[in-house]
Amino acid sequence: MRLGLALGYWGRGPNPAHLDLAREAEDLGYESVWTAEAWGSDAFTPLTWIAAHTSRIRLGTAIAQMAARTPTATAMHALTLDHLSGGRMMLGLGLSGPQVVEGWYGRPFPRSPLTATREYVDVVRQVLSREAPVELDGRFHSHPYNGPDATGLGRPLKPITHPLRAGLPVLLGAEGPKNIAQTTRIADGWLPLYWSPLRTDVYEASLAGLREGFMIAPMARAQVCDDVAEGLLPVKAMLGFYIGGMGAAARNFHADLMARMGFEEEARRIQQLFLEGRKEEAVLAVPDAFADEISLVGPRERIAERLELWRKGPVTDLLVTAPDPHTLRVLAELNQ
Repeated sequence: MRLGLALGYWGRGPNPAHLDLAREAEDLGYESVWTAEAWGSDAFTPLTWIAAHTSRIRLGTAIAQMAARTPTATAMHALTLDHLSGGRMMLGLGLSGPQVVEGWYGRPFPRSPLTATREYVDVVRQVLSREAPVELDGRFHSHPYNGPDATGLGRPLKPITHPLRAGLPVLLGAEGPKNIAQTTRIADGWLPLYWSPLRTDVYEASLAGLREGFMIAPMARAQVCDDVAEGLLPVKAMLGFYIGGMGAAARNFHADLMARMGFEEEARRIQQLFLEGRKEEAVLAVPDAFADEISLVGPRERIAERLELWRKGPVTDLLVTAPDPHTLRVLAELNQ
């Protein structure tokens, strides 16, 4: 199992520690470093900055949101950064949810998410392969555009810039069973939001028949500390926000996933509290057991024991969000 560093997205501004952590991860032999975006900073610009200050570590977006860019624009970002970094780019994509797509990006959330994702990846693959001009008569993505307001002057185009790698890895963030199953067919890897090594059966049917080399790269908070309960507080804060606030009461993919993992009553309670404005109570309502299962928190010996559970499963890359270089070093030593 390889290790990666997940830096996430910025809060109020850039985190000056991120570049130091990325350099430390590279020195420790970590395979990859990943950035993200929500409704603030983008994923590609910080990754380019990191690329300029590193030389070996692979660079990934976990995740770049599909609604933020057309698939050709996303492919342009990826092929450009792949050239600038000497072939280190990995493109992680996600559809997000209706609250973000319609509320932030001002676009309709696709009625058929599976089709929209499949078309998006198809166009990205066409750009990166550069075998022919990009053409797709899709439901959500048409190249050339052929909608009712089209001029009729568009024509299929190939990228002027030759991509460095036609096989640049494309990974998808997927949560629903059908979306995960499709990901195994059309992508090079899967970026799970929550992964519990104790509940791999939740994904068993969706992951049937995995091909060789397919990446499974979940993110997990990691922190070497003496007080497990205190170390879990950032995990619970993240879960409270995602399960309570990243979606509507009637449609929240993150809450649905927690429910499928055996915590349905707790997930609905967190939603209710968060939507009532009782955010601190929502965080405290996150079960310690669930937060603990999807993270690596506590003294070195405890983390070593729990890391073995992750290594026994199908995970190929563990993307850790770590607040300090010491935690990165401990994980690197334990994963040897």
